[in-house]
Amino acid sequence: MVEGPTVQRIAHGLVRWQWPDGGWNCDPSEDAHHSSFYESLATLWGLNGYLQATNDESVREAVDRAAEFFLKHRLFKSCRAEAVVDPRWVKLHYPLYWHYDVLQALRVLDQVGELGDPRTREALDIVEAKRAKDGTWHIEGRYWRLGKGSGANTDVVDWGREGRNEMITLNALRVLASSGRLS
Repeated sequence: MVEGPTVQRIAHGLVRWQWPDGGWNCDPSEDAHHSSFYESLATLWGLNGYLQATNDESVREAVDRAAEFFLKHRLFKSCRAEAVVDPRWVKLHYPLYWHYDVLQALRVLDQVGELGDPRTREALDIVEAKRAKDGTWHIEGRYWRLGKGSGANTDVVDWGREGRNEMITLNALRVLASSGRLS
């Protein structure tokens, strides 16, 4: 139940725990001063889902600030050095688990209504350029290994190690259509 008191308490807690730069980070170090892309994307996705389901306007500012956190980084760059923060972020993965890539960030920004912001252009260019001749997108990296179910990121399902990937293709088509790049 999205409107229950527990869900509301969690959403309002997330608003209180938002960092000054607009994202979130669980790093307890006093030296930490920058939000985590990993922790902020899933939080933005969930908080926006709560906003859409409940129309609780008290969380809108937090959603907008979190979207701005990603936009000022153009989804994958350092806001200070213009460099790619992590080369894995511009590769396409499925499933992501708690990891991050530009396609997933574009999906979340689309849901927030910020895909039209010009700062998404470079990330959209990256996704568009990765389209194969057959019209699909291929998996470029993975965060899992096939195993017997023990250990982190071990699956009993083979999600596909190489070649075209239906979920990446679906998500790429979603963001490119929403951005107006597909007719």
